[in-house]
Amino acid sequence: MSTPASVTFDYLIHAAAHELPEADQALLQAAHDAALRAYARYSNFQVGAALRMRDGRVVTGSNQENASYPAGTCAERTALHAAMSQDPDGIGDTMAIVVPSVTGERPVTPCGICRQALLEQEIRQQGAPLRLLMAVPNGPVYEVRRASHLLPLAFDASFLKG
Repeated sequence: MSTPASVTFDYLIHAAAHELPEADQALLQAAHDAALRAYARYSNFQVGAALRMRDGRVVTGSNQENASYPAGTCAERTALHAAMSQDPDGIGDTMAIVVPSVTGERPVTPCGICRQALLEQEIRQQGAPLRLLMAVPNGPVYEVRRASHLLPLAFDASFLKG
């Protein structure tokens, strides 16, 4: 017999970045600026991420493409791995993600690999939430309170135990 199940989560939609606190606006601007430094020679799809650590430091990243497509790295993982390589015990507080070329009403959200990396970061920081802000320039901002909400039924270390 089957048992019905569902997965839901709440997120906020802000009409524009100016509705957010100044610190979040600055983080979104840092992500936008990082996107402009992307190496997106093949897709022309520039993505920027800015990770604010609990201690207030901000580490940015941009996508870095490669002619061998799988060898490229997304902006979210670039920022996350740069921060963790500098401070392995650091705790990420909020990550902003911006794709300057996107217009409309729907911000770009992290890909599946990045969602897995962001989930792992929440595990690494012992469950402390990693909040996400995903923005359309001059448009809406999606706010997700925990990165893990983007990856329900996630793969984690519990599956690796024999």
